[in-house]
Amino acid sequence: MESLKHRAKAVGVKQTAEAVKSGSAQTVYIAGDADSALTRPIAELCRTHGTELIYVGSKKELGRACGIDVPSAAAAVLKC
Repeated sequence: MESLKHRAKAVGVKQTAEAVKSGSAQTVYIAGDADSALTRPIAELCRTHGTELIYVGSKKELGRACGIDVPSAAAAVLKC
């Protein structure tokens, strides 16, 4: 998750889903405490597009890793 602070990223459910759909997401992170109704479609997109998917502890943790002061359910590191 350290790469989230220093690399181009998409943060939030909508931006992460768009990054996966467009093929620009390298790795997707989903918070374990996020509502599955929001994150399940992203997980399915990752499987369909062959994008690496990693579950992390919490939305607060993920937001902090992204360098933002609010919780985030999902984020993606973008391809260079």
